[in-house]
Amino acid sequence: MLNPNLDQIQLNKEEYERFSRHLILPEVGLEGQKRLKAASILCVGTGGLGSPLLLYLAAAGVGRLGIVDADVVDSSNLQRQVIHGTSWVGKPKIESAKHRIHEINPLCQVDLYNTWLSSENALEIAEPYDIVIDGTDNFPTRYLVNDACVLLDKPNVYGSIYRFEGQATVFNYEGGPNYRDLYPEPPPPGLVPSCAEGGVLGILPGIIGIIQATEAIKIILGQGTTLSGRLLLFNSLDMKFRELKLRPNPERPVIEKLVDYQEFCGIPQAQAAEAEQQANMEEMTVQDLKQLLDSDTDDFVLLDVRNPHEYEIARIPGSVLIPLSEIESGEAIPKVKELLNGHRLIAHCKMGGRSAKALGFLQEAGISGTNVTGGITAWSREIDSSIPEY
Repeated sequence: MLNPNLDQIQLNKEEYERFSRHLILPEVGLEGQKRLKAASILCVGTGGLGSPLLLYLAAAGVGRLGIVDADVVDSSNLQRQVIHGTSWVGKPKIESAKHRIHEINPLCQVDLYNTWLSSENALEIAEPYDIVIDGTDNFPTRYLVNDACVLLDKPNVYGSIYRFEGQATVFNYEGGPNYRDLYPEPPPPGLVPSCAEGGVLGILPGIIGIIQATEAIKIILGQGTTLSGRLLLFNSLDMKFRELKLRPNPERPVIEKLVDYQEFCGIPQAQAAEAEQQANMEEMTVQDLKQLLDSDTDDFVLLDVRNPHEYEIARIPGSVLIPLSEIESGEAIPKVKELLNGHRLIAHCKMGGRSAKALGFLQEAGISGTNVTGGITAWSREIDSSIPEY
């Protein structure tokens, strides 16, 4: 797989000049650069991790890059997804990535898959590539990428990020562990917040993505010691790296086929439970809330359950801040009861999810309320555009 017939790989004059700093490295040299040109890598996702690793793999001279993503560029991506630019907002990420890659290295073949990776297409898409790099941000796709790599016997270069911390390793390489050795079972849906909810330092995916790119190049060159069997943990606030040893679990289930990974991670059940909860929960639109606020009535309390730093960014006039964490712990229940004092409760958050969860906890304490669908994001888009959208 990673031992091509190098006699058939030639560099042209432009490539000798372009990759001259590689060619003078004894560990790379002409043979190594030919290996890079012959190599093919599939990147699943072109977001925070995919952006830097694709840029550097192209710059290094990897001959063929495949990109799987069905998303479009959003302005909120630009804080960390450095392969995309302002002019590409609203356009497909894979097209943006290909344009930027060819500005760096027009000799690189770029294959685009404008789709989400699934059990139906994963094996077919990944089969032609030497290495798969996981740049995803959700558990179902991580398990899918892992299992596809196991079935196809391909290295899986893994990375993940959250807030100020990241981790990276190489799975399924030279008898090493795979993702299921690190996480035998997925966490309950909703337990790990997304970047949209928890945030992420924009520089962090650059660091982890570059580590992933480095590991892929080392595998291609056959140089150095990879992270296989080692989980590299990075804390950007402390600027510290730590390592944990990973070993294959002899009792892990044998992967024989791809499964329904949404079902495996409990997503449909969680969505059904959430839908049932919302069906039993009173809701209102931001237009309803605006009408209520304009009526000058004072028989309600508008509760904002976001975090204090979010409240500083944007707030609906007249709202009272009590973070979800304080409601979930029970600490704020007496305060909510005191605030209400017989008044109606209306709750909102950024988009409606956390406020629905807060109302669920309050309902268990005997406090009913109404959820604002779409939260402050809908308020900013539909009622008051002067309220910042974040």
